[in-house]
Amino acid sequence: MAAPRAFLHLGAREWHGRARGTHSMSGLATPDSNREKKRTLLQFLSDHFHDVQTLREYLLQKQISKVSMENRPSVLEDSQGQFLGSHHFTAWPALISFILRSYRKIQERYGPYITGAQFILKQGGAVKFQGRDWIRPNDRGHSIAELQKVPVEAVDASGCAINYQGLSNLLPLKELQFLSLQRCPNLDDWCLSRLYLLAGSLQELSLAGCPRISERGLACLHHLQNLRRLDISDLPAVSHPGLTQILVEEMLPHCEVLGVDWAKSLKLGPDDQPPDTSSPLSS
Repeated sequence: MAAPRAFLHLGAREWHGRARGTHSMSGLATPDSNREKKRTLLQFLSDHFHDVQTLREYLLQKQISKVSMENRPSVLEDSQGQFLGSHHFTAWPALISFILRSYRKIQERYGPYITGAQFILKQGGAVKFQGRDWIRPNDRGHSIAELQKVPVEAVDASGCAINYQGLSNLLPLKELQFLSLQRCPNLDDWCLSRLYLLAGSLQELSLAGCPRISERGLACLHHLQNLRRLDISDLPAVSHPGLTQILVEEMLPHCEVLGVDWAKSLKLGPDDQPPDTSSPLSS
């Protein structure tokens, strides 16, 4: 992928060179010279349109690849038990197939608790085994290998890059009671459709601040009838937050749904709305 980088340097030099020439002649600028500069800029963009498009696609694919690699199983081994890195992969179909095989191997060797816990710790989150304190990535002196038979009861994945694929590491945790997925940038409606597998144990769930979750995903939570606390505040993709909260409360009658400000703003009349203290006009 050297071509996009080379184009960036070439475009920067060419454009900055023209910009310097333009500034040096700024005192002699005329309407004709202004039109000439506009034609020059348009010609430059036209000449390199396909290069810019290729660069954009390259950067997008690179971002997608990074997220996918972060959501792979936390420990990858080959048939000889040797640990593998990303340099072993040469093609996406082979990578996906290898990840699926490795995931099954890890589950069989370490069990679901160690697999899920190691995945979350690698992502920068925290886990809590039954009867133990919270374990975080920077904690020293904690070895989770000895906890292979101890269930994971709480997971804090706040701000992690977990996506649909990575969620597979958490779904086998059948004793999981608390799950925080707040501010996860890659969590979407499709991810929520998989949480029904945790319906037997999950009691607290936080989705606050997830930018890609909408009403369609929240509707999938009707399976979680054991929920006692649900945070759905600050979801920018939800079109009608107040109405959505009311519907979620009806869908989960035994659950405390957080996001009260939405409902209040929906029920208050125009004369009852609180003043905007951030505006200088409110004083």
